[in-house]
Amino acid sequence: MDFKYVLIRCTRYPKKIKTNDFCPSQMNDTALRHIGRYCPELSTLNLQNCSRVSDEGLIPVCRGCHKLQSMSVSSCTLLTDALLTALGNNCLRLRILEVAGCSQLSDAGFQVLARNCHELEKMDLEECIQITDSTLLQLSLHCPRLQVLSLSHCELITDEGIQHLGHGACAHDRLHVLELDNCPLVTDRSLEHLQACTSLQRVELYDCQQITRAGIKRLRAHLPDIKIHAYFAPNTPPQANPQPRPRICRCCLIL
Repeated sequence: MDFKYVLIRCTRYPKKIKTNDFCPSQMNDTALRHIGRYCPELSTLNLQNCSRVSDEGLIPVCRGCHKLQSMSVSSCTLLTDALLTALGNNCLRLRILEVAGCSQLSDAGFQVLARNCHELEKMDLEECIQITDSTLLQLSLHCPRLQVLSLSHCELITDEGIQHLGHGACAHDRLHVLELDNCPLVTDRSLEHLQACTSLQRVELYDCQQITRAGIKRLRAHLPDIKIHAYFAPNTPPQANPQPRPRICRCCLIL
């Protein structure tokens, strides 16, 4: 990447840098170190799909851009908990964090982030496959402004984690959107815990195999205006004239 362009960009537009300003494949850690050094007023950084970006480039941004409020690094698969720790220690005004597909992030990093970034409003954690209910506990305790939370494809999340959210500081007045697509351990008990989230407007439940129509009906009874998106596979109709199964000896296998 042309580092001169980075410096010009920071001088003319000091608050926002987005992927539509450059080709994602051009952004690298060296360019990010320049941004961290010369863009102290930066508030928005969108590096979605910048696959060459790593902790080595983003940690200097966190240390040099304390006014950062929005970071989108979805599909930047090289990132680790070191980034979350740097954000938690330096970017206390952070409101939006999008890290979908960053599969190396874990509870340890989100613990540091949640305990320090109390102004978080929107978090996209889709496919952060290592996180567990522990992350939801920390968010429920320390992030009272949380409005939108995506946990789709976070397959270790259970009803206990949703219970933390339902009893958290954000539950009654703030939480508007919760996405739980393909969370196989979530059951109707989670929907019972969400009954306390009186500001909840939308819940995504696609491919949550343990969620039932009855559970959704009970949630709607408490929150009549809520929008719930779920999918239930249609029952397979019985065959009109079922054919008898072929008989085989017990020493044979059907492949």
